Amino acid sequence: MIQTPLHWENPTANLDMFTHKLMSISSQPDLIVLPEMFSTGFSMNPEKFAEQMDGTSVNWLRSMAGRLGCVITGSLIIVENGQFFNRLVWMDPEGNFQVYDKRHLFSLAGEEKYYEPGKERLIVTLKGFRIMPLICYDLRFPVWSRNDLNYDLVIYVANWPERRSFFWSQLLVARAIENQSYVIGVNRVGQDGNHFSHTGDSVCLGPLGNVISKAVPGREEIIFATIRKSEIETVQSKFRFLNDSDSFSITI
Repeated sequence: MIQTPLHWENPTANLDMFTHKLMSISSQPDLIVLPEMFSTGFSMNPEKFAEQMDGTSVNWLRSMAGRLGCVITGSLIIVENGQFFNRLVWMDPEGNFQVYDKRHLFSLAGEEKYYEPGKERLIVTLKGFRIMPLICYDLRFPVWSRNDLNYDLVIYVANWPERRSFFWSQLLVARAIENQSYVIGVNRVGQDGNHFSHTGDSVCLGPLGNVISKAVPGREEIIFATIRKSEIETVQSKFRFLNDSDSFSITI
């Protein structure tokens, strides 16, 4: 989990910074998680910074995943068919990728005025884990995060401001407990171009809401966590709460 400041609306500087950080990792991770809009910060200028899916940042993800032999994921600004998306890219070491477009656009920042909302959730598999990656504001909407897809881990990449850091931390715990799954939240630190401060509070939680690994608030750092499928299986078999869930459908 990479908790770091971001260079405001400067993809070149951000990719150089992340290259340095990732190449400094001495262990062999299976997954590296970057923050939301890792190449620009949380920008409302997509017409200036949007990239194609064969653009510099996606190709950088492909190159780094191949060099490090692991999956790398994070979101960035993508343009497709004349529309802009806050899109998470899940890039594997072979250069294959899957994508998730942020469903819940942050109206307090006017995100819905510039970006198109996603319409589908994504489930990816890695080392026997079923994983659902989501983006920032999605965290506030438990129906979208609902574990009706039998996942083991839900990931939130974010640019979540310090002034609402309490909500970030509490909602991550709630999502872990109610869905009986691992939760990873990766958030940036530092001040963005709109003068909003971020403390990160990146964390990996277990299926009982317990802290497995947690970053120091406000500190630029790389944190590591090990998760085990057996813990999910034990919790879900002992506490069969998901079996009692209400059934429903989501209208897009």
